[in-house]
Amino acid sequence: MTLELYTDAVLKCDVPEHRLKRGDIVKLVDRHVAPDGTEGYSIEVFNAAGDTIAVTAVPTAALEPLRDDEILCARSMNG
Repeated sequence: MTLELYTDAVLKCDVPEHRLKRGDIVKLVDRHVAPDGTEGYSIEVFNAAGDTIAVTAVPTAALEPLRDDEILCARSMNG
């Protein structure tokens, strides 16, 4: 699956080292292929105020596009 850069996507799994959870919305900022052939994306994650809170890389399998039947919500990172 190839996703369009600079669009939003949804995490399909937790990324505990950055306190990210399944369902969090991320911005796709780069696409790359690891030396082992695994495809992935660099992602940037923002808080509700628009500040960057994480930049990391995840495999393509950890992402899915936003769907028309989903709504946005907010959660605290302190819990």
